[in-house]
Amino acid sequence: MASFTQITRRKRTLRHKKAGRKRKLVQSKKSTASYDELFAACGDPGKPAPKAE
Repeated sequence: MASFTQITRRKRTLRHKKAGRKRKLVQSKKSTASYDELFAACGDPGKPAPKAE
């Protein structure tokens, strides 16, 4: 059986890996803007674009 210290170190290592993986997963979900967000400032199709401020 492993020592308590080794078990603790292994748990800590796994927690760090899982935390990093979870953080990256959250970041990747919203890394790019959607089509609607990209072209929202252009106005509706077929109508003139809004005046720039």
